[in-house]
Amino acid sequence: MAGATVTATDADFEEKVLRSDKPVLVDFWAEWCGPCRQVAPALEAIAAEHTEKLTVVKLNIDENPATAAKYGILSIPTMNVYQGGDVVKTIVGAKPKAAIERDLSEFIG
Repeated sequence: MAGATVTATDADFEEKVLRSDKPVLVDFWAEWCGPCRQVAPALEAIAAEHTEKLTVVKLNIDENPATAAKYGILSIPTMNVYQGGDVVKTIVGAKPKAAIERDLSEFIG
């Protein structure tokens, strides 16, 4: 199941996220963030289970500060859902997989 998520950088964010033809959940995270590590396995599972409807992208804010700043990411983990190049949903904080799936129900139905 590992490897279902995609890694993005400041350089390829537009290509991987904003130009996607399906919704993209971007997980803004950092190595030092404990809650980010807690939520990572749930996001891997969601990515694997819903790959046809949703792309899950991880963006390390320490390595890619420009994108985090552009979207006003002030606390992590923050997950933004992008559709058609726009943020259509924001989920803040570590949550269990079921809660994240509820938040994403309109996209993964």
